[in-house]
Amino acid sequence: MSKIKLALFDMAGTTVQDNREVEKCFFEAIRATQLEVSSEKINSMMGWSKYRVFETIWKDEIGENHLSFKEKVDESYAFFCNTLEHHYETYGAKPYDGVPEVFEFCRENDIRIALTTGFYPKVTAIILRKLGWDKDLDSNYTRLYNTSDNIINCSVSSSDVVNGRPEPDMIHLAMEKCEIRDAGTVINIGDTPSDLQSAHRANVGYSVGSLYGTHTKHELNYYPSDKLIHQPLEIIEIIQAL
Repeated sequence: MSKIKLALFDMAGTTVQDNREVEKCFFEAIRATQLEVSSEKINSMMGWSKYRVFETIWKDEIGENHLSFKEKVDESYAFFCNTLEHHYETYGAKPYDGVPEVFEFCRENDIRIALTTGFYPKVTAIILRKLGWDKDLDSNYTRLYNTSDNIINCSVSSSDVVNGRPEPDMIHLAMEKCEIRDAGTVINIGDTPSDLQSAHRANVGYSVGSLYGTHTKHELNYYPSDKLIHQPLEIIEIIQAL
């Protein structure tokens, strides 16, 4: 029997297919609000709170003490939000191949499933609804004990905590929601440097980096993890071995 009691999955790029849609929405907002940012810079901030991304960009551009700093951040962020919401409402969302099987394995083995994301609540709700992963969750997107309908046990977004990734706050909140007290019984799976950093700071039992998302092996090798995987089904083998 595996020691794992909680499986934490990043949303876009780990469970939900990300074909650079989020990055494209960032660049639409960047162009629309007269900013110039490299794709490398944006990629380095994937997994962060999306508002924090624009705070960082505008801080580099004009400084956070500039009189128009907050106004500029809000303008870029609002454009990004509208673009992102329109994308997911129009095109929906799809899980990566193997993710439903991983979820089913966790349910069968009494392992609770939590999603963490740098998305804000509205777009998170759209994605969960499009996937059908919001079934039988309460208003806080939580279902402690499984029913015949729920797919996951909770969803946590960066706006639910004081500090988003790379801090461990979202992991701690997901543990609290799922009544898991021992971080050693938690496995965290994510595709960005900030996912791996937050897992390390939370001292989870096992940290996995997904190479089928937004970052390469070369990019993730710089950050602490226990294993890098190429497809979701490898998660089942990892849990069975723990």
